[in-house]
Amino acid sequence: MTATTTLRVNEPREILSLLPYRLGFRPRDSAVAVSLRAPRGRVGVVMRVDLPALADPDVGAQVARATVAVMGRDRAQGTILVVYTDADPRLADDDEARALARAVMHYREAADAPLGEVAVWVVTSTGYLSYDCARSCCPPGGRPLRELESTQVSARMVLEGATVASSRDDLVRIPLADPQRRRVVARARQRWERRAAQAQTDGPAACEHWRLGAVAAWRSAVDLVAGRAPAGTPAPWGRLEAGLQDRRVRDAVLASFVPGVGDLPERSVRGERPSVSVDAAMQQVTARIVRSDAALPPPETLVRLHEETLEALVAHGRRDAQAPALSLLALLAWWRGDGARAQILLDRALRDDPGYRLAALLASALSAGLGPGWTRDDVPEDAGTPDDVPGPDAGVDGGIDDGRADHAPDPRDVPPR
Repeated sequence: MTATTTLRVNEPREILSLLPYRLGFRPRDSAVAVSLRAPRGRVGVVMRVDLPALADPDVGAQVARATVAVMGRDRAQGTILVVYTDADPRLADDDEARALARAVMHYREAADAPLGEVAVWVVTSTGYLSYDCARSCCPPGGRPLRELESTQVSARMVLEGATVASSRDDLVRIPLADPQRRRVVARARQRWERRAAQAQTDGPAACEHWRLGAVAAWRSAVDLVAGRAPAGTPAPWGRLEAGLQDRRVRDAVLASFVPGVGDLPERSVRGERPSVSVDAAMQQVTARIVRSDAALPPPETLVRLHEETLEALVAHGRRDAQAPALSLLALLAWWRGDGARAQILLDRALRDDPGYRLAALLASALSAGLGPGWTRDDVPEDAGTPDDVPGPDAGVDGGIDDGRADHAPDPRDVPPR
């Protein structure tokens, strides 16, 4: 979503209609907190948490406080909670209904002092209803979901060509390439991994030559996807997959995301370590993505080209060993403000390599509801850090619109290196 949608608090149908478009998928077993900003209840940050996490008797209150803290960083003046569940809130003796009640209680208690009364809506597989009128004013089963398809927001999203995935996992699907092609790529990757090991033995000049070859493979892959490569150019997927295992090569690829950097990716892999000037230039690249005072809106055409290239690499590479490419894809999604897609990619990256630092740092920023620089105003001096919010294991998705979330990750938390 690239346009700011202004909604009023007294338009619950419009808000309920908007949320799947903001998240990019239809939530299930989830609680979605919405920041309402001044003036007139404008929708700000949208943040999804797993419903069992919010309902948990031991950690649910902590998850609620962390979620409300994100609303505060967005300078919310109010908040609503939308719960997606198949539980019927009218069944007081039902285990699922009791869990729903705990989730609502945790969130309302956390929000009471800073944000006041919280309106809660429940969306089931068949209808939607106000949590507080569940036993009286709403019809059995709630109001029909088809009412949410006939709102102004829904009509606007359809006209803009926006789509909603049927599930969270469907938001990011990268089909695998043909098995024979993947075997060819695997053999190429193994050759380049052996050359990397040999380069370590041969010394700094050999390592530099190997890294430059990996950066050249990235350039070649981008040209191939863009249709600029000469006919017959071999696909460099194996060489690139091996190259991304090297942190400096990965950071060189990251640097290429920002227009106008010239040969900085190549310069960043020369020598045993980057020079002072190259290191400063690499930090500036990160600042263009992360910091609000140097912010660069994502160049849509270039970002999409880089996404397609990395997706092709994942499609041709090893299963369950794609943390570098998935982390870079997540960074691109986060830069575009697509928090839901970024979170799924980070979940996959951390499954492939639980200790992969770039993925962990991005997941920490995302779980705090922190957007890229172009989505924010200046950061308040008393802004918090990602340390006091739930990590990726809490099941959190942050969706940031271009109406600006006013808290940023410290650039030291998401370094280029």
